[in-house]
Amino acid sequence: MEIKKLTKIVTNKNKLLRNLMMIIGVFLLALNYNMFFVEYDLVTGGVSGLAIVFKDWLGWNDEIFIYIANTLLLIISFFTLGVNKTKKAIIGSILYPLMITFTLPLSKLLIPYFKFDDFLLTLTLTSILYGFANGLIYKTGYNTGGSDIIMHIMCKYLHMPEGRANFISSVVIILFAGLVMGVNKVIYAIIITYIFSIIVDRMIIGISKRKLFFIQSEKYKEIENLIINDLHLGVTLLDGKGGYSNKTKKILMCVVPTNDYYYFKETIRAIDKNAFCIINDCYDIEGGTIKSRNFDLSEIF
Repeated sequence: MEIKKLTKIVTNKNKLLRNLMMIIGVFLLALNYNMFFVEYDLVTGGVSGLAIVFKDWLGWNDEIFIYIANTLLLIISFFTLGVNKTKKAIIGSILYPLMITFTLPLSKLLIPYFKFDDFLLTLTLTSILYGFANGLIYKTGYNTGGSDIIMHIMCKYLHMPEGRANFISSVVIILFAGLVMGVNKVIYAIIITYIFSIIVDRMIIGISKRKLFFIQSEKYKEIENLIINDLHLGVTLLDGKGGYSNKTKKILMCVVPTNDYYYFKETIRAIDKNAFCIINDCYDIEGGTIKSRNFDLSEIF
């Protein structure tokens, strides 16, 4: 199948639900911006972070700054990144500042109800909401433009990975905020960014409920029989070849519920103490057949 057809299928898949999630995510992001970021002068990076810095430093209106900056970045993106890259950023770049204006009256009504004596509680709440909102947006495949456009431009012209480009741009803005607004803003930004990254990761790839085992053992047949007949789990037998020894080996691949991790690993060790095991978090399983059972491995030990 041609890549254009595949792209069209992926783009149109669950489009209505994805658009709804995008709108909810941007709404929450804008509400969080007005209720906490602007209210407490919190900066994490991106265009909205710069807007708060220039508001504090020069008295510029943060809403107008975001409108102008996002428009300029879209124009720059069109000439530097091309039409296709720019298309993905248009919706978020327009919707986010509109939502900031739209949620401003609501945020003013809600702010008195979210005034806490402990600022750490405020910081935690805004971090969670910031991460949740961004997680919704990223799951849809969209973005809010701004810093994402800057990141892609850096990737293209400075030849660096997206993660590093995003990190560098965020650090520059946060340090700039620290110079203008004080070192405490840098510390707040680190806390928010840390909590935000954890929540976004969990929302995109999920929480690991299973472990993926790769087992290489001379007693693979015995282990395979145990997994199927006694532990009632599914297993796949793979052919492998040692890079150093050049010998062919059998490798067992098995997905195990996280709560069975210890008992499963120790059972393998009991059969073959020299078994070579690679264990990874398994966030999602699609397709194939998953064997079900109505007991815990701990129940048979």
